[in-house]
Amino acid sequence: MYAETPKPPYYAVIFTSVRTEGDNGYSEMANSMVELAAVQDGFLGVESAREEIGITVSYWRDLESIRKWKENIEHMIAQEKGRTEWYKSFKTRIALIERDNSF
Repeated sequence: MYAETPKPPYYAVIFTSVRTEGDNGYSEMANSMVELAAVQDGFLGVESAREEIGITVSYWRDLESIRKWKENIEHMIAQEKGRTEWYKSFKTRIALIERDNSF
């Protein structure tokens, strides 16, 4: 399902990753992070897909909201576990959404 986003402009955080083998608590933490992000000021929605490469796109009102999410203590714990346990590699990109069309 697509995230219900407002009329642009808004921001997208694009998180692309390659996982390590096994779950190792990843699924539980991922679900917890989505629930936690959903109550953060400025959060607009999230979309995620995983095959060989996982892509999660979270949508935010502004750069300040993204900064606060990055600095959330529970999110920081998840980030550290990602670096040490869950990901072989990852990349984070932040983009300004200027147009939003749908069919």
